[in-house]
Amino acid sequence: VQLQASGGGLVQPGGSLRLSCVASRSIFSTFAPKAMGWYRQAPGSQRELVASIHGRSTTNYTDAVKGRFTISRDNSRKTVYLQMNSLKPEDTAVYYCNSLSLEWGWGQGTQVTVSS
Repeated sequence: VQLQASGGGLVQPGGSLRLSCVASRSIFSTFAPKAMGWYRQAPGSQRELVASIHGRSTTNYTDAVKGRFTISRDNSRKTVYLQMNSLKPEDTAVYYCNSLSLEWGWGQGTQVTVSS
């Protein structure tokens, strides 16, 4: 597994979670310059890009998560983060990370369930 996502769980509406995505040693040397994204796939839906980070701080978000999610990265730790606040039931999905060029495997992702 080249990218390992973690940090998901069950949370009530309005709650928060912080997801992490750690690169394996096999891609350490190429991780830092890559534009990275967090993607999600809800049951019965296609996988979608929800947040991306270019360089150290240029970020983009899909409209559905703007103002609630924050993507960041720590290249020294080979990790990309997704801080998710004010979670809604429609955020329920399996979350994955990958480069924007989708050159690495998807891995298992991490399940986020927002429910009361």
